[in-house]
Amino acid sequence: MILVTGGSGFIGANFIHHWLTNNEEELLNLDNLSYAANQDNLSEISSDKRYSFVQGSITELDLVVALLNENEPRALINFAAESHVDRSIENPDMFVSSNINGTHTLLKAAHSFWEGLNQEKKEKFRYIQISTDEVYGSLNLNDPKSIEADAYLPNSPYSASKASGDHLVRAWHETYQFPAITTNCTNNYGPFQHEEKLIPLMIKNCLEGKELPLYGDGKNIRDWLFVKDHCEALELVLSQGIIGETYNIGGNNELSNIQVVEKICELLDELKPKEDKKSYREQITFVEDRKGHDFRYGLDISKITNALGWTPTENFDSGLRKTVEWYLNKLKS
Repeated sequence: MILVTGGSGFIGANFIHHWLTNNEEELLNLDNLSYAANQDNLSEISSDKRYSFVQGSITELDLVVALLNENEPRALINFAAESHVDRSIENPDMFVSSNINGTHTLLKAAHSFWEGLNQEKKEKFRYIQISTDEVYGSLNLNDPKSIEADAYLPNSPYSASKASGDHLVRAWHETYQFPAITTNCTNNYGPFQHEEKLIPLMIKNCLEGKELPLYGDGKNIRDWLFVKDHCEALELVLSQGIIGETYNIGGNNELSNIQVVEKICELLDELKPKEDKKSYREQITFVEDRKGHDFRYGLDISKITNALGWTPTENFDSGLRKTVEWYLNKLKS
């Protein structure tokens, strides 16, 4: 079986659905059910005998140790994290607690568990750290995309806390030969995402007739990765990734925020037109820029493509259509 932390959140829940659809292996989900988690994300599989859930925090050492010893998973995949930049600016403490101290607790518990395994199980065990492109810092418009060997240059409390956790993972591998792998992903989107994030927020505001607020001039650039593509990449990293390596996982879809919102408006104009026939674009507004707002992120994914044969399946238009349709169907139910 495998142990997933933070599996009731956006990416974790999608991974659990993907895993149980494509594998017979059991999965245990440890999640503290913070505001960003939602058990409804997993309601469809809650009765699946291969799935089990424990409520608790990755900062609880005794709990993590007990779960490892009782279940003897062959892998631990850490999705658990505070991830909203605005919240990290307002309250960095919870980000330090979860993303740094929580990662340390997981590593401490998992390393002790791993050392107690027999040689065969030791060789099979993997720890996967799910991280972000934001640790590489901001790029200028014409800069090359970030590669795995680039220095970390985080600029927000969120990205700094994730970078710190990644450094701990690297240190545990280098110092103790602990079998860890880190993945850095770009902006995910798709089903089950919390409404504070850009795409679900804009869909919600469109349908409620509210303003569509964009920071600054809306020209900040992000790469967009459909969450199902991310899950497929992670499954591949777990089965074929090389211990001690880092893999960038991106969608090859760099767009400005204004482009993303305009595409959402175009889709909703088609799929859910307003009664007055006006475009949702008219709801777009610009607000004061976020503090320390990074201009651009972009990941070079040639390493995972060349080493493991993974490339994203969805382009942004196809993935966004699936996402908007999912939210519209959710509103009907």
